[in-house]
Amino acid sequence: MQQRIAAANEYLETRPGTVGYVLRDRRTGGVYRNERAADQVWTASTIKLAMVAALFKRSSEGEITLSSSDLDLMQQMLHSSDNDAADALWFRYAGDDHFAYNNDFSLLGMTGLEPQPGFEDFYPYWGFQKCTPNDLDQLMQYVLTSMDAEHRTFVIGEMQQVDWNQQWGVWGAGPEAQPGNKDGWSEEDTGWVINSVGFAGPGQRYTLAIMNSLNGEGDYDDGVATESTLAELLLAGRSSD
Repeated sequence: MQQRIAAANEYLETRPGTVGYVLRDRRTGGVYRNERAADQVWTASTIKLAMVAALFKRSSEGEITLSSSDLDLMQQMLHSSDNDAADALWFRYAGDDHFAYNNDFSLLGMTGLEPQPGFEDFYPYWGFQKCTPNDLDQLMQYVLTSMDAEHRTFVIGEMQQVDWNQQWGVWGAGPEAQPGNKDGWSEEDTGWVINSVGFAGPGQRYTLAIMNSLNGEGDYDDGVATESTLAELLLAGRSSD
């Protein structure tokens, strides 16, 4: 794995923009964070995974009762990153002060996440949030270790069956590794932001959180290629060890 990390970091030096990532081996407890793992980046649609986790947490604690319609919207967010579904659930469950989600995000381990102003009069809003690769790593650990078994099975299954437009990033680990991911992308004033968080390997042994700020040096395709190749370098062929 040290050789893989070295090769991955060497590859990143040839790519546009900056990339922060956190790689974790859940069996051995080994964690690698590169020098950009604490950089704050726009979450883009990776926040939708956090929304699902927060809703299931509140449901398990008896704070809310999720309807079949809510579950359908959660599935749409994970499967195809549906923005309308995210809007419906955000406005429905953000609470009177709009902070219900953000208060829960820190309890999911995302202590570096910060909402950003900018969406009309509704603050905070899911589409204007920043976090770090460390935050996405902690979110993935929460899903795989602290979430109720029924809810965890739902999330893992959806992340392993994402739509075609989500099959990149951590998906680059290859089909033999049975990867699952939640991707996010957005074009900001400073350029494209391309993110991916997910797992690969038997029993979701490995997790990987990647955040790529292109900084005007590349486009969507560049970011997707970078993250998919990074996952391939780190995780391809590790499906049975």
